[in-house]
Amino acid sequence: MTELVVSKFGGSSVADAAQIEKVRNIVDADARRRYVVVSAPGRSTPGEQKVTDHLLNMATSGRHFREQRVAITPSASRTAILDKFSRIISDLKLDGGDILEALKRDLDTQLEGDRRTAFLASRGEHYNARIIAAYLSQSGLPAEARLPEDFGLLVSDDYLDAKVLDAAYPNMAELESESVISVIPGFYGVTESGDVAVFSRGGSDLTGGEVAFAIDAHTYENWTDVSGVFEADPRVIPDARAIPRLTFKEIRLLASKGFNVFHFDAMQRCKQRKIPINIRNTNRPQEPGTLILNERVPEEGIVGIARLDNMAAIYLEKDTLGEEVGFTAALLTIFQDFNINTYYYPTDKDDIAVLVSQDDLTGTINDLRRRIDRHLKPDHMGVEYNLSVITPVGAGLKGNTFPIADALGALAEAHIPIAMIDQSPSQLCFHIGVSQAVADEATRILYQRLISEAA
Repeated sequence: MTELVVSKFGGSSVADAAQIEKVRNIVDADARRRYVVVSAPGRSTPGEQKVTDHLLNMATSGRHFREQRVAITPSASRTAILDKFSRIISDLKLDGGDILEALKRDLDTQLEGDRRTAFLASRGEHYNARIIAAYLSQSGLPAEARLPEDFGLLVSDDYLDAKVLDAAYPNMAELESESVISVIPGFYGVTESGDVAVFSRGGSDLTGGEVAFAIDAHTYENWTDVSGVFEADPRVIPDARAIPRLTFKEIRLLASKGFNVFHFDAMQRCKQRKIPINIRNTNRPQEPGTLILNERVPEEGIVGIARLDNMAAIYLEKDTLGEEVGFTAALLTIFQDFNINTYYYPTDKDDIAVLVSQDDLTGTINDLRRRIDRHLKPDHMGVEYNLSVITPVGAGLKGNTFPIADALGALAEAHIPIAMIDQSPSQLCFHIGVSQAVADEATRILYQRLISEAA
């Protein structure tokens, strides 16, 4: 194992010159930070659109923003992109004329279809890496932009959902780090034929994880605008603290239940080599953040409480449903046919409930019910809307049912009606469904009983 650290900086961390200066200070503070993976510039102000969204708007001839009901033309997006990079270069006092000219040529690419979309979408990371490498060097930190097309980050030719090929790993492992800091653009790689292909959105996390895996890094740092993974949503629980340590399993459970963390594949690569992931705050680098590990001592019963809002439960009753071979499979296939993701499906002898995002039912619920009626012939079917699913998570729950009893008791004392209760097969979390109208109160009660009082 090396002692080198891979540091990935998200869009908010590299949004403008002031943020890039914070990145320089962070890199300078630890000599092990020799691999710096950067995103495209994020928003500098709340009303600003991200560079990647402007690039996608250009690639789709304006459709990207029209679908969001945002009135920005492709021409206006081109201007916004050039203005953003020009301002960053000027504020950093760089001689970046050649970079801007190259950017203009790339924005006028004659590529077509998915190849065009992927190429344009990647330009935010590409040019930000070149700018940041130039600024680090100008500031006394020898750095070089290491571009996927130069060092061979080879990916599949699924232009808009690329996967890293095995041949890419020795190429990444050979990135020299002794004399210079490698500044690597996230989000994209190149196909074996030399075309640019991008990962799914959030793919800069994936680039960081793949580089960390390839060099067997000491740590993969994920720098963002939050100080780690919090025990609960700070908007609901202002006193919620960053969780010091989580396992990969715990973070997966929290992420699937509403915690917005980062790209799953990035975690998988680090998990394979037991590389810790450290989620840190670029604006508060003195804070230790959250460490994600393969294993930790489960001294805490519950470490975090996630929540999914705007859920709906589709409830079916049918005599001997539980004895009808293939009933559940047929039901879930119908949801799949409608491209509806299912979250839970607690079942009993004569009934089953399927929880889904309420948004997924918009425009489809009538046809969905008809299909279920026609193929499965339930005795009764109902839909309960506006549910929230609250999910306490923790490795210390395994074999320990007391927190579940505490949770139900606390909600009963507050006269909070429960629509659903379910425990995961892993016993690392359990789910409580309540009306969305009382979800904030229920979250506060559970946080107080399960985390604050248990501390």
